[in-house]
Amino acid sequence: MRSKSSVLETAILGLLNDSPLHGYELRKRLNLVLGSFRALSYGSLYPALKSLEARGLIAGRDTSEALPHALSGKRARIVYELTADGKDYFHEALSTSGPAAWEDESFDVRFAFFGQTDAETRIRILEGRRSRLNERLETVRESNSRTRERLDEYTLELQRHGLEQVEQEVRWLDGLINTERDRRRARDVGGSSRSSDHSGNSSSAQDSE
Repeated sequence: MRSKSSVLETAILGLLNDSPLHGYELRKRLNLVLGSFRALSYGSLYPALKSLEARGLIAGRDTSEALPHALSGKRARIVYELTADGKDYFHEALSTSGPAAWEDESFDVRFAFFGQTDAETRIRILEGRRSRLNERLETVRESNSRTRERLDEYTLELQRHGLEQVEQEVRWLDGLINTERDRRRARDVGGSSRSSDHSGNSSSAQDSE
């Protein structure tokens, strides 16, 4: 249960890191980040917001005072925003790359904020996710080979479908990892070239003196 709440909190902090949001808009964006198959209810959102607020990571601001007098009787609209501690906490969370980052429950959310994650951490998470899926594939294949004769055609078809989905994700991860490594090599080469050029220019300047 704690892992689910931790994933939700990370997603909330990540979205509020972009801009302050009121609860309704935050819920809509969370549903995009968490995926359509993990629909978010207000019943889980508001306890998470209250917890983050109690810990000083976010602050809620009542915007009803800014409404015209005729609308003052309407329900208050609370806008949530990150505090300084919340920003520090979120960026620290993005720097972690342990097993929890590549498990089923949290990988999608971590990937959604890869644009704010450093390159080395991205690669470690992607490689960890790929390793975990390859372990899962090996386990399922071994299980299938032992039980194949005892299963009917529909169960076998379901197993085949599951294997294909995991294999497809592994291929997708392979492509992402290769792209990240190519970018890292390009940065390394570019950095080395600039360093050599700077060194060469310095030597030329000294020779001219």
